[in-house]
Amino acid sequence: MPIQVLPEQLVNQIAAGEVVERPAAVAKELVENSLDAGAHHVEVDAEQGGLARIQVRDDGRGIARGELALALTRHATSKIASLDDLEHVRSLGFRGEALPSILSVSRLALVSRTAADEHGWRLYGEGTLAGSPEPAAHAPGTTVEVRDLFFNTPARRKFMRAESTEFRHLDQALRRIALARFDTALTLRHGARKVFELPAAAGATGQAQRVAQLTDPEFLDNALELDESRLGLRLSGWIALPSFSRGQPDLQHFYVNGRPVRDKLVGHALRRAYADALHGSRYPAFVLYLECDPARVDVNVHPAKVEVRFRDSSVVHDFIFGAVHLALRRVRPDPSSHHQVHVDRETGEIQPQDSFRYGGAGGAAPGPGSWRTSAKSPGPGAAPPAIAEPRSDDMPLGHALAQLNGIFILAQNREGLVLVDMHAAHERVLYERMKRALREGGIASQVLLVPAVVTVPEDVAEEAERARERLHRLGLELDRSGPTTLTVRAVPPLLAQSDLGALVKSLLGAAADDESRGHFSEVLDAQERVLADMACRAAVRSGRQLTLPEMDALLRDMERTDLAGQCNHGRPTWVQFTHGELDRFFLRGR
Repeated sequence: MPIQVLPEQLVNQIAAGEVVERPAAVAKELVENSLDAGAHHVEVDAEQGGLARIQVRDDGRGIARGELALALTRHATSKIASLDDLEHVRSLGFRGEALPSILSVSRLALVSRTAADEHGWRLYGEGTLAGSPEPAAHAPGTTVEVRDLFFNTPARRKFMRAESTEFRHLDQALRRIALARFDTALTLRHGARKVFELPAAAGATGQAQRVAQLTDPEFLDNALELDESRLGLRLSGWIALPSFSRGQPDLQHFYVNGRPVRDKLVGHALRRAYADALHGSRYPAFVLYLECDPARVDVNVHPAKVEVRFRDSSVVHDFIFGAVHLALRRVRPDPSSHHQVHVDRETGEIQPQDSFRYGGAGGAAPGPGSWRTSAKSPGPGAAPPAIAEPRSDDMPLGHALAQLNGIFILAQNREGLVLVDMHAAHERVLYERMKRALREGGIASQVLLVPAVVTVPEDVAEEAERARERLHRLGLELDRSGPTTLTVRAVPPLLAQSDLGALVKSLLGAAADDESRGHFSEVLDAQERVLADMACRAAVRSGRQLTLPEMDALLRDMERTDLAGQCNHGRPTWVQFTHGELDRFFLRGR
């Protein structure tokens, strides 16, 4: 075929393939236009998941009669006029492609009226414009009605899912927008059913109510409020504690200057922030808003505008990671609301419920641990030690009472009964202690009386030579004594009784991963994996009998340790049974 200019309608239909993926994309583009027009109230009506009809009505500034046809022309927009405007985009839309793309694959009616006009004007088209604007009764604002989506592109229509699936996508798209614009009232109807009606949320209470309504009713009960500003960046919103993690990334909302985005840089920063306390198969939950100078972010990198590119990506990454990571580490145990277990009144079923107290900037820094193993148990005929009434201010986890099956510590505090997984708790305490020691110059080592010889594959032995200095900072001193042998001369004291062969191979595997990746953040990941493995191997094992002073020492260490509510693998370390829940479980007072 010879080179030729494509017909205008075909060009618009090609563009529609990028912009109008499904009915949800139509609703998103139309609502964003309403918000850019200054609307305070937006109503969305959908039928058959949006395939049969989508109508968006707003009370914005409206479109003058002479500009109605231009609004349905490609690359016609009132939002930018120069390259400088493009580099400082503050509006949600700016390309002028949405309306003509939607028109090219639907039957579209546009009615609008400005405050200066006595009545509105209506324009209609089926694939292309049909006629000129006609007078129409309408309040100030704009209404766009889209019917029979993809009526003239049946191949696209075949790719649409069931009505319920398409409406779920539409509903989610509008919820994402509603989470970003608390100042705008938004109503969604599907057929005769009103899905939600959100009034404008003026204050913090109203905003919290909207977040709870649009996400999960328990989200805010398990979340920290965040508001950090630095280097011309501001990050605000809510981040859930690790115990409120999800099996899928369905509660992750991130906005850049009010625009909902999915960005790999942001995702990596948030995963790193949660890495110390989240299981690998779980996902964090958050609703976060990043504000910055529009010149520092390029929003013109994706047709649907769901991806952005930051000009100072490393600065943004480190800021997001630091703000979220620091907020999570300020949390300290609070038995009045933290890790509580509830008993269902009807079934008697025990259900954990997580919520947390935020320690704030003044939260106490973790001090050196007091874990000891030299205390003596009372003799078999001795009376049990008296347990003082715990003070909730300095001993939130109370005093140890006993040990259960060599696995759990039972403790009493003012709230009731605390149940602690001693291995998981000790693992977290040791991990944080090792991280602190590494930051302060390195982990202390203990010289072995008889050096241990470990046989490893030749490539592992070569890696040991390259990683020798790095392992020395972790408290492990070794030499290569043969093509496939390593001589271990010193290890951290807590690991002196460990399986040194397995330990060395594990650490060298992480070190090799560190070397191959090279990126600073990945080096940190590998280093923390090494420390986590060391802490897991050194932590007290199941079946070990502890004395009451040893148990109390572990409880005190937990109260001083960052992220003590979860072990390094994301498992909970303790739960609280309140007096009321215990009474309810045993039917006391009935």
